[in-house]
Amino acid sequence: MTLDVSLAPAAPLLARLAGLRDRAAALVAHRSADDPTAGDPLRGLYLSDEAVRHLLRPATPAELPDLEADTGDRLAGLAARLGLGPLDTTVLLIALAPDLDRTFEPLYGYLNDDVGRRRATVALALDLFGVPAHLAEARARFHPAAPLTALGLLAVEEPERPFLSRSLRVPDRVLSHLLGDDTPDPALAGHLRTPSYDGGSGAGEDEEFVRRLAGRIAAGPLLGYLRERREGEGLGCATAALRLAGTEVLHYTGPEAHVPELLREARLTGRAVLVDAVQPRALVAELHRATDVTVLVTSPHPYDPQWCDEGDPLVLEVPSRRAVAADTWAAVLPGTSGFDLAATVAPYHLAGDRLVRAARAAQALAAFDGTELTAGHLRLAARQQSASGLEQHARRIRPAVDWRDLVLPERPLTELRELALRARHRDRVLGDWRLSAGGGRGRGVLGLFAGDSGTGKTLSAEVVAAELGLDLYVVQLSSVVDKYVGETEKNLERIFTEADRTDAVLLFDEADAVFGKRSEVKDAHDRYANLESAYLLQRLEAFDGIALLTTNLRANIDEAFTRRLDLVIDFPFPEEEQRLALWRHGLVHVPSEPDIELGPLARDFELAGGAIRSAVVTAAYLAAGSGEPVTAADLLEGARREYRKAGRLVPGTW
Repeated sequence: MTLDVSLAPAAPLLARLAGLRDRAAALVAHRSADDPTAGDPLRGLYLSDEAVRHLLRPATPAELPDLEADTGDRLAGLAARLGLGPLDTTVLLIALAPDLDRTFEPLYGYLNDDVGRRRATVALALDLFGVPAHLAEARARFHPAAPLTALGLLAVEEPERPFLSRSLRVPDRVLSHLLGDDTPDPALAGHLRTPSYDGGSGAGEDEEFVRRLAGRIAAGPLLGYLRERREGEGLGCATAALRLAGTEVLHYTGPEAHVPELLREARLTGRAVLVDAVQPRALVAELHRATDVTVLVTSPHPYDPQWCDEGDPLVLEVPSRRAVAADTWAAVLPGTSGFDLAATVAPYHLAGDRLVRAARAAQALAAFDGTELTAGHLRLAARQQSASGLEQHARRIRPAVDWRDLVLPERPLTELRELALRARHRDRVLGDWRLSAGGGRGRGVLGLFAGDSGTGKTLSAEVVAAELGLDLYVVQLSSVVDKYVGETEKNLERIFTEADRTDAVLLFDEADAVFGKRSEVKDAHDRYANLESAYLLQRLEAFDGIALLTTNLRANIDEAFTRRLDLVIDFPFPEEEQRLALWRHGLVHVPSEPDIELGPLARDFELAGGAIRSAVVTAAYLAAGSGEPVTAADLLEGARREYRKAGRLVPGTW
């Protein structure tokens, strides 16, 4: 291993130190000229009578050589960027000298009159700069609110000592930066990201909002609070605006404890700070004091003026993100000519670098399968990036069905395809074409599936989710309904909030348990039940996702809910012809005897699709037990059992 011994990054700073050494030598010569203890090897360890008399003499200022004012190094650039004066720059140089050149340690020990104090002190810094120690303006440069200390460039240590004898230290990260090392502060390790997603045109962000934010960033330091409705929307807009403004960024994801190191890093490198905060209060309270750094905070929480003592940030509502255009996906995902990319990615609203990560994951899945990239790979990768906390409240179903698994009349099939069409094009119709109803209403797609049990409502919801390439989340009513007043609404709010920030289809099975009709208020129970319904009405209007409701009794659903639905699809009980198709479909993958006559089963047994499937499953188990293919007798027995389960008379037994 070879080391690069080039001194190029440190050369200007070393040149400054050479000038400082000359100044220190001049000060040593001036002090030792009439110092009776100058040659004493124990000087600095004790005070003799002669030394005390020497100290009591009036001091005469030393003639010190000028330090080189500007060598074009990082110290000069840092001083210009942060507005540091000549005294600040010199103090910084004096304080860091022993950390860069060991020969300054004994020099400082001599000048401090204490061989054990080998760092610069306040008094030594003032002496080397050539200003008297009683000058208030000079002493103020070491105050906690002064630029060097407030910006984290200098630490004035040992507060228990007299002011002039307090030692000065430059943090290691500052010295590393001045020497050309841009490795971030170790305290920030694991908390910094490099945004890899280039927002802008076609990437889903509101272009006008991004343009105006970029203009404000370019105008000077800014503390901005971007409130987002969906996770990643603020991050996408902020990243796009920063890049449009030509500003490099530190993307921070850590706690407020490391904010001082974060701000110092931003000042050293001249970058802006981008923070996505789940709990923003403490972070904003710390960050709002930085008036010289551009800081953008994104969060789903509303801004509270109590977070800041004085001076509020620029609070902006981030526009809702549109589905990302296909050309943006194509830019990060080559090799998509084998399928319709626009139709595949239309349902996804991935924000920030999640789009890039989804593209990489899709390519990795294709490489694992040893095939070309397909729509299935891209959908699976996008779903992985859209995972959320919905599984705490709902059961996730990875759709494994398609339109061929549905045996329905033409009308409900057409309406189901229209529902998928609405989900794909809602951004264009409700956003670009301004057909949203206004009043804070969202861009959600809401559908009600009504019909008898077993007519295919839940299966249809799974098919719609599969068509869109999304996961289906079935809400568990047991995790929603609560006997305590107000708890049901809280549970529903958590579900809707998670659904708003997730690309998924939300299914309320047996929805009349939650979306039932309001009733006349006769007691407190009725009043709170009506309040629950009123909350749901308001929440559905603001919903941005895809929600499907199923019910066996459409009449039980409140008409106010029905009015807010995009589609109400009726699932009729299957006629004989449709029942025959259901029997045939159920036996497609089941080994069975050839030429089984299914007509009598479809004619004599009035069963819905779910019951027919159960009958086929029963027949399959009977056949598996006997080691033979499924026979007509097995199917007949399965149909009879379904009749008995329903408490109905079995045909041929009366």
